[in-house]
Amino acid sequence: MTYLIYIAAALAEIAGCFSFWAWWRLERSALWLLPGLILLALFASLLSLVGTDAAGRAYAAYGGVYIAASLGWLWLVEGVRPDRWDLAGAALCVVGASVILLAPRGA
Repeated sequence: MTYLIYIAAALAEIAGCFSFWAWWRLERSALWLLPGLILLALFASLLSLVGTDAAGRAYAAYGGVYIAASLGWLWLVEGVRPDRWDLAGAALCVVGASVILLAPRGA
């Protein structure tokens, strides 16, 4: 379930940030900011649902999922296909995120 929460959070964060990008860099209407703010609030809410006792650990593990999701956004939304180095780097990050999140921890 945690990975689903991370994926939903990543999509909300990337779409929310993209709305600011569109307004600022692509000179879209300021109305783009409203869904961006809502999506960024959704992102923060979703990330708080992760079942770990430390916020920093939840954020660190999320980083790997965010990297992979960003490459998905690059391909699906921006039309730029990730190369093998992008995919290899993302795989390393997801493995690292999994170690952080799933490692057995003592009391």
